[in-house]
Amino acid sequence: PARRLRRLLQLRRLTEYPKGRPAIAGRKGTMKTVFYARVSTADQTAAHQVEQARTAGFTIDDVVTDLGVSGVSVPLKERPEGRRLFDMLRKGDVLVVRWIDRLGRNYQDVTDAIREFMRRGVVIKTIINNNMTFDGATTDPVQMAVRDALIAFMAATAQAQAEAIKEQQREDDEAGGEQGVQQEDAAVHLPQRGVANDLAQ
Repeated sequence: PARRLRRLLQLRRLTEYPKGRPAIAGRKGTMKTVFYARVSTADQTAAHQVEQARTAGFTIDDVVTDLGVSGVSVPLKERPEGRRLFDMLRKGDVLVVRWIDRLGRNYQDVTDAIREFMRRGVVIKTIINNNMTFDGATTDPVQMAVRDALIAFMAATAQAQAEAIKEQQREDDEAGGEQGVQQEDAAVHLPQRGVANDLAQ
């Protein structure tokens, strides 16, 4: 996967807009940059994600955060704060995320959301992976193909990571169950050992 991503990044650089050309033409009005953060457990905070964005040079106008929300089972539009993105983002706005997996870890949901934002003229940027930028401005077929391939690859990677984590947790639970049985068996024998020790003294 890492080799494929590097190859896609190389193709991306070859098909980028010439320097000085705006990514989206014809923008009017005040544009805003919205940072979306998501953490999957309630005891986590999104502060480090926001700090990463600012350290990377982004000027954030609004921060939208979903706390304790799964990116696997809850689509972006069904999250308490995630749905706000579809109401507040307009043409020319920029949506910043730490990585694509913050939008979700379901391939179909993530790709559908990104494509909808691009159709609206919203630019999506990531902090990691070389500050990647996705927008719907280009009509060049090669640029579109590379962009869509990158989106698909990153969304698929996010889902694959979630599935790998879930499988590892299942294996750990099974291993923990076996260990628990062994510990329980040992505990059953402890009183017998105690009696034997008492008799020996």
